[in-house]
Amino acid sequence: MLIYFFDYLSQYYSGFNVFQYLTLRIILAALTALFTSLILSPYIIKKLLENQMYQTIRTDGPESHIETKSKTPSMGGVIILISIVISTLLWADIYNKNIWILLSILISFGIIGFYDDYKKFVYSDSKGLSGKTKLFFQIIFATIVLVFMYANIQDNLELTLILPFIKTFSLYLGWMFIPWSIFIIVGSSNAVNLTDGLDGLAILPCILIASAFVVFAYVEGNANIANYLLIPYLPHVSEIAIFSSAIVGSGLGFLWYNSYPADIFMGDVGSLSLGAALGTIAVLLRQEIAFAIMSGVFVAEVLSVIIQVAYFKLTGKRVFLMSPLHHHFEYKWAKIYKNPEPKIIVRFWIVTFILVLIALSSLKIR
Repeated sequence: MLIYFFDYLSQYYSGFNVFQYLTLRIILAALTALFTSLILSPYIIKKLLENQMYQTIRTDGPESHIETKSKTPSMGGVIILISIVISTLLWADIYNKNIWILLSILISFGIIGFYDDYKKFVYSDSKGLSGKTKLFFQIIFATIVLVFMYANIQDNLELTLILPFIKTFSLYLGWMFIPWSIFIIVGSSNAVNLTDGLDGLAILPCILIASAFVVFAYVEGNANIANYLLIPYLPHVSEIAIFSSAIVGSGLGFLWYNSYPADIFMGDVGSLSLGAALGTIAVLLRQEIAFAIMSGVFVAEVLSVIIQVAYFKLTGKRVFLMSPLHHHFEYKWAKIYKNPEPKIIVRFWIVTFILVLIALSSLKIR
């Protein structure tokens, strides 16, 4: 929005043209989201505490969580959503369709998560919405947005699956673009949700992945850089860097209060919307495989649940001490460390950082 305001002012003073530069707007988007998040957090934490909107703890989860996390407010994802929306609307080109696609996914999945969290508080039930109900609405919202995307495709490249590290092969998806993208968006949404079980565990991987998407969006939206790196040039995707940068800023601001020991949790309103937003960015940039590489921690968390449930139904035995995977390590490392939670969190962060570097290397290694 401000890009047009400063463009108007540039008629009177040419110095305002600096706000047309994407690199500056990326930085300003991150800073705006960061300070919005930092300013909002104390107020929202206070209101959540006053209304006793605490994190609802699983009865079948680690016993230590009942004592340490039961009085921590949840629904902090509202802070993240507000920060992202404000920053994006201020610094992105609001006439770019990709911005509205991303905001639509972010808000719609946020609504699902908000209602899920609200139901947990009202009925004091850690399960909230049933899995089938959540999945139904996730698929519906994703389908609506993807049908719009498919109807407005301008280049077959937007329907082509790109493989990292391999420049000689790509796969045209055609109409399969819609079911494939639903799988990516809904899967990513639920993967982040499953990972969000320890203080700061999910938010920093989201920040790191969003940071990588800033780079992907910038180079793919620049014809000269894209041609030099031998990667597909996708016009109009450069504005996605603004949205991704807003995720980085809002996430850092939230992490200030969500780091161990957490003052607030993001809840489903944050995890479902962030996961869906990251999945949608991957779809728009045609970097689904690179996204899967960067999301190795999220993928491992999902697979641990699938394996645990399937194996238990078949044999009546468990593969992991508990699922998702971070709970398995909580139990396992409790014999080694007095409090294994910080160790698990930081090690999962390190793994994500390494995976993000691997994915970014695909820009050059082709």
